[in-house]
Amino acid sequence: MVGLPYDCLANPLGAVRLTFEKAVASRADPGTFDGRDWGAADLFREFLFDNDGLSQVPILNAANVGWIQPNTLVRYRGMIQDMLGNEFYVGAYKVPGQNSWTESSSDVVLRENWESLQREKRQRENDTAADDMDMQGSDHDFPGSPCTKKMREGGPASRSSHPQETTEGTSPNINAVLDFDRNSLPCLVKVYDSPEDDLKLNDVFEFVGVLTFDAETRADKDDSDEFTSSFCEDELAHLPPSKVPRLHCLVHRKLAVHDFLSTSLRLEPKPSLVKKIRETLLGHLTAVLGNDGVAAHLMLLHLLSKVHTRVDTLAVGKLSLNLTGFNVESASVFGNRLNLAIKNLLPFTRSIPLTVDYLNAASLAPRKDYQTNRLVSGVIQLAEGSHVTIDETQLQAGTLKAVGVENTRLLKNLMELQKVEYDFKYYKMEMAADVQLLILSEGKSNILPADLVLPFSPSSVGSVEVVDADTLKAWRWYLSTLRLLPHSIEPEMQKVVEDDLVAARQSDRSLGSQEFSRWLSMGRLLSVSFGETCLSLEHWQMVKELERLRRERLE
Repeated sequence: MVGLPYDCLANPLGAVRLTFEKAVASRADPGTFDGRDWGAADLFREFLFDNDGLSQVPILNAANVGWIQPNTLVRYRGMIQDMLGNEFYVGAYKVPGQNSWTESSSDVVLRENWESLQREKRQRENDTAADDMDMQGSDHDFPGSPCTKKMREGGPASRSSHPQETTEGTSPNINAVLDFDRNSLPCLVKVYDSPEDDLKLNDVFEFVGVLTFDAETRADKDDSDEFTSSFCEDELAHLPPSKVPRLHCLVHRKLAVHDFLSTSLRLEPKPSLVKKIRETLLGHLTAVLGNDGVAAHLMLLHLLSKVHTRVDTLAVGKLSLNLTGFNVESASVFGNRLNLAIKNLLPFTRSIPLTVDYLNAASLAPRKDYQTNRLVSGVIQLAEGSHVTIDETQLQAGTLKAVGVENTRLLKNLMELQKVEYDFKYYKMEMAADVQLLILSEGKSNILPADLVLPFSPSSVGSVEVVDADTLKAWRWYLSTLRLLPHSIEPEMQKVVEDDLVAARQSDRSLGSQEFSRWLSMGRLLSVSFGETCLSLEHWQMVKELERLRRERLE
């Protein structure tokens, strides 16, 4: 059996060129491509998904970017942190007036964009030996179709508040794009032939494409000419590849939480299996929380919560949780335990130590920097399904400045409305979010009004058993799978719920639509925690009992 004449992994550009040459050999006119490729995308989709080639493609990250060979096929997973402008270029065209006898197997002249031309020109001027190098694997060997090329800057899926170290003499623009933690890797992704609405801000995507990265290249502010400078409206798009790798995307797909699970785990959501996993996870959360069973039950519902619909300004399905009774000492024990447990269960997590100094100094909201034409990320620009733990135990009396007041408002809007306000200097725009919020505080938080407030009541400080890898995988599968289950209330059960709500209202006039909506969300989440898609009387009774125990602690 004869092997393929190309290697999609080691030489993806060769595979792209071969499909182009085949299209031309079949008498296809490059002018008729009209924004479509000539079969390259289909070739790679077949290799990746039909022939199980995806598992062979390395995932690009901060640890391996230094040794993965440039111009090879890689995967990059990240959140779309910013969207840069369209980049126009000439794909392929036939030389006007060219006679047929002059044509070779490829009857077109490939032209790359002016950026690549200028880079090649500078390389020849700075190093004459470059003329003898095989330039097949460089950027300009990537044939493009006559359309606009969308550029997306993918940020990492999870970030901390610690900025990455930069080398001495780095320009402010480079510092801006490297505002990530040391374990993450920003990447400039160039997407071809994709509809504008296919990629959205804050979505988490996996991009498969050709890596161009040179760790030895250094930026030189003087290494440009008047022509280049006049067209470089977006300076970030021209950061040196030594700082931000480029990925010329061939195939991309949106990722959900379950896409980050181990591929070796294949489970069916059968009731018996779901119940068993639920029991073990609930037992683990109970141990983490010092044998506080009520807190463990509410924590489980909190971890399963998600915004599943919006009615006017109401984000239906969210369930923020405020555990009170913490101080600095107890937070250092139970808070750290809980943070570690959540990090082991969910793919995207973030912790915020809330203090007056932090509120007065932090950049929570994303903002547009018109000098660099870039959206500067904020702390609460997060991917869908992210979890945020806010520690108020270190909050002391102090004065909030204008920035602190604004940051407090932003956090409150995120908690109540599940929206983040983006600052475009001349106007502000709200973006929908879906973030789980947990607050640890001494008393009920006056800054962040959570859906559920529970005084934390641990009865022991025993050590937590080490969890094996297979059990962790099962818990992750449980949370990611069950939170996506549909849910409904049958007419008979709906009548029971309505009667209970009316009775509760008659006995306590302070109850309103907000509490009733929360009870319904808890009923949905409790049913989902058992793998059920309909609310049963048993589960509704469990919700009422949990609410009774919670209110007892508040009295």
